[in-house]
Amino acid sequence: MGDRDFERQMQGWSLTTAEIMYRLPDFRNVLQTYIWQDYDLAPKFPRLIKFLEFWSHNLEGPLAQVRVAHAGLVGPVDLRHVGAEWRLH
Repeated sequence: MGDRDFERQMQGWSLTTAEIMYRLPDFRNVLQTYIWQDYDLAPKFPRLIKFLEFWSHNLEGPLAQVRVAHAGLVGPVDLRHVGAEWRLH
């Protein structure tokens, strides 16, 4: 699983966190928070949009607010050629 995540980061995917505030189905004045986190492509965030569409169509708690944060964990600047490789065993 880790190798696939690294490959995605090299293709421009970044770790995306969304704080989703939604209203309780029976008590519309009460807000609840849900944290969603996955690798996604900024700025369009296709995976997050797909999740929010699923939420809107299949869950009873209507969305009130979504806050999104993302950070690229690995970029071209972070990688450099060392010039040597040492192996043990």
